[in-house]
Amino acid sequence: MKAAYSLRRRLLFWLLVSTAVIGTLALADTYREAVQTSNIVSDRVLAGSALAIAERVVVAEDGTLQVDIPYVALEMLTSAAQDRVFYRVDGPPGQFITGYQSLPVLKKTPGNAAAFADDSFRGEPIRIATLERSASTGIRSVPFVVTVAETTIARRQLAQAILVRSALRLAFMIAGAAVIVWISVTVALRPLYKLGDAIGERSPDDLHPIKQTVPSEVEPLVDTVNSFMVRLQSALDALRHFTGNASHQLRTPLAIIRTQLALSARAGSLDEAQAAALKGDQAVAHAERILAQLLLMAKIDAATAKEALTASAIDLAAIAQEITGEQIPTAAVAGIDLGFEGESPAMVRAEPLLIGEMLRNLAGNAIAYAGKGAEVTVRIIAASETIRLEVEDNGPGIPPEKLEAVRRRFSRGNESGAPGAGLGLPIVEEIANLFNAALTLEPGTDGKGLKAAVTFAKAA
Repeated sequence: MKAAYSLRRRLLFWLLVSTAVIGTLALADTYREAVQTSNIVSDRVLAGSALAIAERVVVAEDGTLQVDIPYVALEMLTSAAQDRVFYRVDGPPGQFITGYQSLPVLKKTPGNAAAFADDSFRGEPIRIATLERSASTGIRSVPFVVTVAETTIARRQLAQAILVRSALRLAFMIAGAAVIVWISVTVALRPLYKLGDAIGERSPDDLHPIKQTVPSEVEPLVDTVNSFMVRLQSALDALRHFTGNASHQLRTPLAIIRTQLALSARAGSLDEAQAAALKGDQAVAHAERILAQLLLMAKIDAATAKEALTASAIDLAAIAQEITGEQIPTAAVAGIDLGFEGESPAMVRAEPLLIGEMLRNLAGNAIAYAGKGAEVTVRIIAASETIRLEVEDNGPGIPPEKLEAVRRRFSRGNESGAPGAGLGLPIVEEIANLFNAALTLEPGTDGKGLKAAVTFAKAA
């Protein structure tokens, strides 16, 4: 048996795992956006500094470029993160004017706009802004390039601050969701707790359907449990019926057996002992027949309780002919002329073993009650859409007013003294009902005896 698990903990686990995965992806995207935002904000300041320096570049009287660095422009880049600022100004190609000569310069800029790139200088990561301009002498223009760079400490700190705040908000959201889920699941499971209490308070004999209000998701489970309880109730009822019927029906033969055993023990001669033993043996045979029929009734009850009974196309005529042959020795001992009429095949949909038991009960009843010298005929009649099984005898028959009563268990049609428990015809009818067949009882030919007929639908 697998170990039980907590539904609440499992839901919470999957919520946390899924939220953590989604949160990680969201934080990665947030960090990317934070870096972009930090660059956009800082690049504007960097470009402003480069532009301020470019505006202070002039052409001297000797035609060279001179620049008066406005340190205010560089102070714009100072921050609490203590970033370092670098700059350089270059004149026409190959002419360095001022600044940090080893500072990297971008090779190409798009038009008049500043170009930006990440690089490293003196072993530190930097962000570079390069701006191309030209100074006019009135006659010609002298091109120059202004490059301004700063270290990226402040940028990284800004991106990390945005990431940390986002992570804290996400953690708070996950914790809040976990608390909400824990409370929600606890509230949602209350109907199940009530259902468990309602079942736990029942007595073992109370198998009535559960009528507790439950969530729609649990209704299929409750319906399945109710269906199981109905089947269990049917099985228990069948068991009670079997034990009750067995104790009632076997009491008399068992009493007879004990009596005959006592008589044989006190017998004064061998003949008296043998007579008592014979009666005891007959009582044992009677008890055996009753027990066999009770077991068959229990089997039929179990088959009736099933949702579906396995059935296949069988040749009813072949089975009837075989069972008739089995009963011939018994009929001969009873002085009965047993015969069969019918042609094979006669296909019906049924279960062969149960059909065999039905035929044995029909033929056995006729042999037991028809009387010595009577005729019993097992007959198969095929019509266009039906197959009719008949067992007819010309014995004393059953009074018309008792034809309905003999369909009930433990009810007998006459008091001929033949052994029996009144289960033969009820067994026949219940087996017939299993396969949608119908049992009819009517007087035989010329009003003599009994004709028991079971009509099946012909198998397709």
